[in-house]
Amino acid sequence: MKNTFLLLLICSSSFFAEAQRIQKVYLNDKGASMNVYFLMDENVVLSISQTGEIGEWGVDMYADRTGDFIQRQLRPYEGRVERYGAYDNEALRGKIRYIGRTQLNYYASFDEKFLVGKLKSIGPINITYYSRYDDPSNEGKVKSIGTTNIAYYTSFDNDAFKNKIKQFGTVGISYYSSMDDKAFSGKVKSFNGVPFAYFSSFDQPQFRGSLKSGNMIQVVNAVTYYIR
Repeated sequence: MKNTFLLLLICSSSFFAEAQRIQKVYLNDKGASMNVYFLMDENVVLSISQTGEIGEWGVDMYADRTGDFIQRQLRPYEGRVERYGAYDNEALRGKIRYIGRTQLNYYASFDEKFLVGKLKSIGPINITYYSRYDDPSNEGKVKSIGTTNIAYYTSFDNDAFKNKIKQFGTVGISYYSSMDDKAFSGKVKSFNGVPFAYFSSFDQPQFRGSLKSGNMIQVVNAVTYYIR
């Protein structure tokens, strides 16, 4: 009986861990910023910015469907929602503590200044950030989400893509430089090894800079990427 209970507990914990995962990533402003969306229990979807602030969140009843690229408006979640109270650390007060069974943790006022108030974990998924000891221009940006590491180009790189997102997990991203045609300078050049091409400044005005080849929505390792 004891062994059966232990097995059920392990299975339950494993299921809960699997329930929290990165669902989709939006690469905004030609890779200059991103929003990461997490799929949690009860089809709750929660987004965070690349600096660790919570954005929109709510329910998408079809969020767990593979290959569903429709961007639906999130519906209000009617389950358990708790916030940190007046007696909690000052950096946490008023922030969301629980959404259903998922606990959200944040860096407190006694942590390093660039971390204070940022999201620290979503359920079992820990989130870390670049510090002042890294490239100063990327300080405060998300460095890792669980086992997924995120890298950025530095302030010493070409002006067209400096500080943009360079790698998300195993997915590498390159950009056209300032020495390329001005119609597509700074735009995504390749994503996960897939090349992108655009109409140049020598093409008809209505086409200049628009996508010629490449897919702006891609699925890699069950994560959907939207390139905008």
